Amino acid sequence: MPKLKTKSAAKKRFGFTASGLIVVQPAFKRHNLRKRSQKMKRQARGTMILNSCDAKNVVKYMPYR
Repeated sequence: MPKLKTKSAAKKRFGFTASGLIVVQPAFKRHNLRKRSQKMKRQARGTMILNSCDAKNVVKYMPYR
């Protein structure tokens, strides 16, 4: 069987914790930040754990994580 390829976009955007959960950056922090509330910008700092229903799709893109 041929090897499966990892999606290049996925390996740039997602990471994995030691327990196998998927780590992502929160959305909407690139530009137009003057429109966003201070609370939203503060809560979007750092990384977050991806929801399990979304994580199923990401795992398909990264077969050899």
